[in-house]
Amino acid sequence: MIQITQAIRQMISITDDELNGFLADAVIKVYKPQHLLNKPGRVTDEIYFINKGILRVVIADTSGDEHTIHFALENQFVSDYSSFMQRTPSISTLQALEETEAVVIPRESIEWGYAHLREGQKLGRLIAEFYFIYQDTRIINQYARTPKQRYDAITEVFPDIHNRVPQYMIASYLGITPIHLSRLKRTPVKAAK
Repeated sequence: MIQITQAIRQMISITDDELNGFLADAVIKVYKPQHLLNKPGRVTDEIYFINKGILRVVIADTSGDEHTIHFALENQFVSDYSSFMQRTPSISTLQALEETEAVVIPRESIEWGYAHLREGQKLGRLIAEFYFIYQDTRIINQYARTPKQRYDAITEVFPDIHNRVPQYMIASYLGITPIHLSRLKRTPVKAAK
């Protein structure tokens, strides 16, 4: 639990006793590639912290076509936060793309943290703010940047993504076809002025 301990200590001031109480029911699990950690129709009752590996968050449209809306890499928290917070059935799938080791934090631990950690509310707020800013930026980029600009910037958000994720998933994330992605990959990156 070293990585999650370091991540939490970077966000808030926390004693060893508080940390031990918060993580008492958390477990480390290893998921094989393609394993589904969360499925639509199920209320999400856990948050994941990724020690090693990569997950993708997928939603299916009314035609059943999958759309990648997020990748989560090492040292990130991930969940279907809307389902978790509202206790409503999830509409997304969390899928391991490579062997992934994650700390699984159950709802009870999160609620314990809010009630017992001196800065538990701050921890929750910082995680929520990070995710909100990520999602807000993603929406703005989808409408305010060209596909080429989104492609050129993806490695800023997800380092080494091209070596870890199938290209059709990257195309889905960028909101373009795999054929369009192939064309963009052949276009050189323009130097910043």
